[in-house]
Amino acid sequence: MMRSKVRTGALSALLIGTLVGAGGFLSAGAASAAIAPELTGTTSSADVDRWVVPQTQQGGDYWTPERMQSAIPGEVLVQDNVAAGAIGAVAAGTTSLVSPQAADSDQSPAATQVSPISHIGKIFFTLGGTDYVCSGNAISAANENTVVTAGHCVNEGPGNFATRLIFVPAYENGSAPFGQWNATELYAPTQWSNSGDISYDTGFAIVSSPTGTSLSDSVGASGVTFNQSRGLTYTAYGYPAAAPFTGETLQSCYGTASADPYGQTQSQGIPCDMTGGSSGGPWMIGSGSTGLQNSVNSFGYNNIANTMFGPYWGSVIQNAYVAASA
Repeated sequence: MMRSKVRTGALSALLIGTLVGAGGFLSAGAASAAIAPELTGTTSSADVDRWVVPQTQQGGDYWTPERMQSAIPGEVLVQDNVAAGAIGAVAAGTTSLVSPQAADSDQSPAATQVSPISHIGKIFFTLGGTDYVCSGNAISAANENTVVTAGHCVNEGPGNFATRLIFVPAYENGSAPFGQWNATELYAPTQWSNSGDISYDTGFAIVSSPTGTSLSDSVGASGVTFNQSRGLTYTAYGYPAAAPFTGETLQSCYGTASADPYGQTQSQGIPCDMTGGSSGGPWMIGSGSTGLQNSVNSFGYNNIANTMFGPYWGSVIQNAYVAASA
């Protein structure tokens, strides 16, 4: 496969925006904490893995409704990574954020079904000859065609990158109002793609348009932010496909993040009972889908009920974003 290391340096001017509709709080009983202010600056260079997907390994006409229905929830790909745990703390730098791009147009763990959201969708891909399903979100980027998901939905961690990866925004009950978007490039932090460190379980895909119009112009794109305070309040979204869910509708959870109780990852957990298939769905700061994205659904522990964990978005994941969004 065509695979190269990308080194990132100074942030692009796109990282200068305004904080829109994003509020957050510390854990229950603590004083409220505003989102850290927008700052300009640079990130320290870090290796990022990039794979240019050959046209013969793109989604094309592969993903029929039957194959979508039979795809396996991607959570099974990350079980060994969770058991292995993480070594060391996630690097954090200067807080930064990217404003959303507009289209041309309480603590309960129970997920709630919500109406489709144009920029959130399902991700289908193949790894090791098996078809899988995850969730993902269109994010603000200079190229206007960037999707973020979990690292294990783009790369084996460690190992090969996915093939036939497509993004289906606003999916619901088999309907794909914006079509299927083939991934042409995939990016992941080397901490994930080389070592499978669950604390860095985030990946990015560059997609091609089925209509000639960019992704953000077609469906909109969430703003993103990095190196924020821990313990914020999030709204998480995803398409859980394992029982009791079917993967056919978008679900949402809301809650305040807390640290991994085992301390073996730098990820945070929120109250949420979403199941396999929701991996890679976005965490928005505050209430609702208009906040800035600051993590993704990553994993859960078998012995910690109704808690979804997501990676802390520090400088390393920021570097991967900068490389993918350029």
